[in-house]
Amino acid sequence: MGMTSLNISLPGSLKTFVEAQIAEGGYSTASEYIRGLIREAQRKQVEEKIESLLLDGLKGEGIQLTKEWWRQFRAKLKGRQPKPGKSPQK
Repeated sequence: MGMTSLNISLPGSLKTFVEAQIAEGGYSTASEYIRGLIREAQRKQVEEKIESLLLDGLKGEGIQLTKEWWRQFRAKLKGRQPKPGKSPQK
């Protein structure tokens, strides 16, 4: 994975804060600290999307998970599996 540069300007108080976070958090550089913040923001965004989808799902109509439903569900899944020795179709 290639790295690119991004220059940012910070007021002195924020620069001091970042330097303290680096020292306290075991980061070796400001870049490492900033990458950690960005990864955390990405993870949070994914979690929020999952939560939204789950909440949307809860709003939908429920279904009864009967023995017949499970039988049909397993049959559907088996139909998706490639036969031994054959590659899956796209």
